[in-house]
Amino acid sequence: MGFFKKIFGMEKPANAEVNPAPAETDPETGGDIAPERLGVNGEYDQSGLAKRVAIAFDDDASVTDVETLWVAQTSGTVVLKGSVPSQEILDRMVELASGVSGTTDVSIDQVTIG
Repeated sequence: MGFFKKIFGMEKPANAEVNPAPAETDPETGGDIAPERLGVNGEYDQSGLAKRVAIAFDDDASVTDVETLWVAQTSGTVVLKGSVPSQEILDRMVELASGVSGTTDVSIDQVTIG
């Protein structure tokens, strides 16, 4: 089971992208969607950043076997929780999360290695 399905309980949407172009405006402000609220298809989504990070993890074969890590977000901060088998895998996950548009920081305080 991939990260997206495990965390959000649904299949990855068709044509989902890690860094899509905005397809609509922010329903709260009528302006541009904040990068951390941009959904996987360019729509407004409160959990958009976490969903796009989950897709980035699903798209990278070097981290897809990690079943004990969860992704959340607090504004532009990606929060990783759980455990990973090695420091190298954690480093790769931080690199992937950092590459997602809207990520301002990646918190690993709640991750254990081993």
